[in-house]
Amino acid sequence: MSEQPNSTPPPQTQQYPGESGQMTPEPRDEMRDYVGRGLLEGKRALVTGGDSGIGRAVAVAFAKEGADVAVAYLTEHKDAQHTQELVEREGRRCVTIPGDLADARHCDEVVERTVRELGGIDVLVNNIATQSPVQSLEELSDEQWERTFAVNIHSYFRVTRAALRHMGEGGAIVNTSSINGLRGNKTLIDYSATKGAVNAFTYSMAQVLVDRRIRVNAVAPGPVWTPLIPSTFPEEKVASFGEQVPMKRAAHPDEIAPSYVFFAADRLSSYYTGEVLAPIGGETLPG
Repeated sequence: MSEQPNSTPPPQTQQYPGESGQMTPEPRDEMRDYVGRGLLEGKRALVTGGDSGIGRAVAVAFAKEGADVAVAYLTEHKDAQHTQELVEREGRRCVTIPGDLADARHCDEVVERTVRELGGIDVLVNNIATQSPVQSLEELSDEQWERTFAVNIHSYFRVTRAALRHMGEGGAIVNTSSINGLRGNKTLIDYSATKGAVNAFTYSMAQVLVDRRIRVNAVAPGPVWTPLIPSTFPEEKVASFGEQVPMKRAAHPDEIAPSYVFFAADRLSSYYTGEVLAPIGGETLPG
């Protein structure tokens, strides 16, 4: 991963939820240069939103570390199939599970299918998210507010609750937060609120589960070049995406995924729980 990404992408747009292959440049999300060390050998992982972007990079990194992976996603079948091929190329099993995790019943179904097909669950990555910019609070409808919360935090609660029925000592849960959950964002009001909730959920669950020896942490990235960006932001915003951070560019998913390996692997992070790690391109935060 020594090659540096382009500073900013050209103007572009897609239909939500977006597709990796239609992005210019295509995101680096296949962990091609990553070398595993058996850190997750024999583990079974569920990654929500694992079809593309950070989720894909995490799924492939986990496979390279020896884990079988279940990938839950909405409707991006082509991206999910490609992720499955990448995982299986590493000699690991991959289960793809389409459906809407805003549906409470589907949250349970995703976990039960993961356990049925992989034989258990040791690592859970709550990663799925949606966003839709607004220019004012008045523009933010009840329907959008409720949908954002259903996807971005309610699914984390429901999938975690279902997964805990099957997780034993040494398990790990990694939640995807955002820089916007740490400082807010004036055009992503509902999204930022959900990511703040993800942080508080992480802190609380770390305390709840410490006696069960299940660690709970979060990764809160800054700008990352994923299909969510051209499928939710206007072209002019896409063209300047990431240039506000000190590194003057967005990250590629491959640069973020190792944070999830760190939190998932007991060998690396056995003394870490209730932490929020923020890879944000050189920006500094108070506290």
